[in-house]
Amino acid sequence: MAAVGSGGSPAAAGPGAVSAGALEPGTASAAHRRLKYISLAVLVVQNASLILSIRYARTLPGDRFFATTAVVMAEVLKGLTCLLLLFAQKRGNVKHLVLFLHEAVLVQYVDTLKLAVPSLIYTLQNNLQYVAISNLPAATFQVTYQLKILTTALFSVLMLNRSLSRLQWASLLLLFTGVAIVQAQQAGGGGPRPLDQNPGAGLAAVVASCLSSGFAGVYFEKILKGSSGSVWLRNLQLGLFGTALGLVGLWWAEGTAVARRGFFFGYTPAVWGVVLNQAFGGLLVAVVVKYADNILKGFATSLSIVLSTVASIRLFGFHVDPLFALGAGLVIGAVYLYSLPRGAAKAIASTSASASGPCTHQQPPGQPPPPQLSSHRGDLSTEPFLPKSVLVK
Repeated sequence: MAAVGSGGSPAAAGPGAVSAGALEPGTASAAHRRLKYISLAVLVVQNASLILSIRYARTLPGDRFFATTAVVMAEVLKGLTCLLLLFAQKRGNVKHLVLFLHEAVLVQYVDTLKLAVPSLIYTLQNNLQYVAISNLPAATFQVTYQLKILTTALFSVLMLNRSLSRLQWASLLLLFTGVAIVQAQQAGGGGPRPLDQNPGAGLAAVVASCLSSGFAGVYFEKILKGSSGSVWLRNLQLGLFGTALGLVGLWWAEGTAVARRGFFFGYTPAVWGVVLNQAFGGLLVAVVVKYADNILKGFATSLSIVLSTVASIRLFGFHVDPLFALGAGLVIGAVYLYSLPRGAAKAIASTSASASGPCTHQQPPGQPPPPQLSSHRGDLSTEPFLPKSVLVK
């Protein structure tokens, strides 16, 4: 576990770790394929299960739990888990752990304070997602939430001076079109709708969540470039800020009601399942995401949309009409095209250009090639909830 969380390279693996280079080529290749399939399964299940479980817990009859308390509990559990993992990395030596945390959190306080802004945004984002999923069908939310790819791309261009290929811009336009079609279907009254749900509020919440997700991801990358720190340390620091900020949000939004009814009011096994999924699911994705290439991440997102739709039909009576199918199909195609590596993207672009004439566009000298926003471990362009767990390198 320590080897994976510390960066995944053989040099960082530590004593007792076996690197791929120490294995026979055939064995290493087979092991890598197995890890990729495991990564695909984890990403698909994490993408779909959290959304479906939140939707299920929020639509059950009876007392409804306070979403702000669930956000705080997830941060507490995630922080404690990271603390235990760091304790294991220090081989159970309490003194070494205390000295390490003192150095990493207090002495290097500037690096710690850098995480306050993304932690604030992530806390806001997690609360917004509860609002969105409470007011939108799970399948509709899953499709619409892919707008985070668009917002991440735009913030990367604006804040990191990155450039995107023409195929990527086309895929973003396709993505926006697909989401617009799905929302038009939702506004048109696709299927029965509970009286206590407000699709307008759900759409506003998911758009705000996508904007915060894109900004936080790019800001996180910008401020932490070149800084050291394991994935567990970064998530512990984020968890400390997230818990404090989550409590402030709880007091501001639902403080009186929580004080009257109790912190764990409305908690059922389903709610605890949501909290545990939110706390540990993101950390699990942080471990396996380094084995998933861009195409696999895009494929996982596409499968998650399909899985969420099928499960919504079975669990919530969701109705799929041709308009939703068209919009969801466009989003799935856009995700796949956006996640293509540069070589494949150029091949597609050149094939398209050969049908209409020679292509005269060339990369300007000295300008770096357009990056894939998911090309490094920890990007948010195709990841699910809890981007803070996936973002950290």
